[in-house]
Amino acid sequence: MTSSFRATSRASDVGAYPARLTTGDYAGRPDVERFIAQMEDKGLDRRELVRVFSRVERDPWIIEYMDRQWRPASGPTGAWTRYRGRHITASMLHKGDAFWARHAQTLDRAARKYGVPPEYIVAIIGIETRWGGYMGEHRIIDALSTLAFDYPRRAEYFQDELEHYLLMADDQGFDPLQPVGSFAGAMGLGQFMPSSWHDYAIDFDGDGRRDLWDAEDAIGSVAHYFKAHGWQPGAAVVARASGGYGLPWSTDTGFKTDYSIAKIRQKGLRPAVALPDDRRVSLLRLDAAGGPEYWLGFENFYVITRYNRSTYYAMTVHQLAQTLRARRGLGEPTLRVTSQPRPDAPAG
Repeated sequence: MTSSFRATSRASDVGAYPARLTTGDYAGRPDVERFIAQMEDKGLDRRELVRVFSRVERDPWIIEYMDRQWRPASGPTGAWTRYRGRHITASMLHKGDAFWARHAQTLDRAARKYGVPPEYIVAIIGIETRWGGYMGEHRIIDALSTLAFDYPRRAEYFQDELEHYLLMADDQGFDPLQPVGSFAGAMGLGQFMPSSWHDYAIDFDGDGRRDLWDAEDAIGSVAHYFKAHGWQPGAAVVARASGGYGLPWSTDTGFKTDYSIAKIRQKGLRPAVALPDDRRVSLLRLDAAGGPEYWLGFENFYVITRYNRSTYYAMTVHQLAQTLRARRGLGEPTLRVTSQPRPDAPAG
């Protein structure tokens, strides 16, 4: 991964590629030609862009996967129990503990710098890639190009990500045809999208590169991402709520909800910690096999959902983090419950 868009890598390559895209899956596509022109305007070499796009392969499987619409269940199915069971296993805990031990100094340094406890950094990297054990199998350039040019519903978003990816390749000096990642173009141990690399990735090991495949840089980048999205050091993430047995399944729940504690109590739920009536929280429902579990989400829970916009994902990160912390004999964290609302929470 040593090529650059701003200079042809070998003198013998000069003139090897035409000024227009004439071969490959995207040859003759006006939208791709326009995109190449836009990237040329940003300083990238046209012949190098043509070289890359002549080798890009459209991936129909990605389109089919994106078109599979998830529909929420109309009633309880035990989905949370199955979801958690796939992600928090004896093998996962063993691997997570080993990763923590191997990178303890880096994790502690990130925690001091950004205020994010090591267990949450470890849990994110574990859920995303099994601590580097599986980082995806799709060529990133193929995934991003397929979604940018053949998935109209989100074409604008993925063209922006493709742009960031090509600029990233130029900045970091690697061949964009080489890296592999997720079907959506996420990369490295923490599965950052290219725009997240641009905005939040950091050079935590001081070697002059922001390398998402390097554990030290990945740890620092995840911590920086959390801080940039409003992580509150020492603050609580969630609290359990008892009751709610007669609560209709149609009740609005999830990390986007915004209730006062007074309203929570009116619904027959009792927080496990003392909270003032005007405290704002999200109401979380986990569809457990033994019946629904209700939790209250605080600001730091919302921050976790900025990484992946799923209540189940964020709760799994939290529970994996706490289990790993306990395995290391660190005991229960001393967390305060803050009174500030989420920065972008709706009023009401």
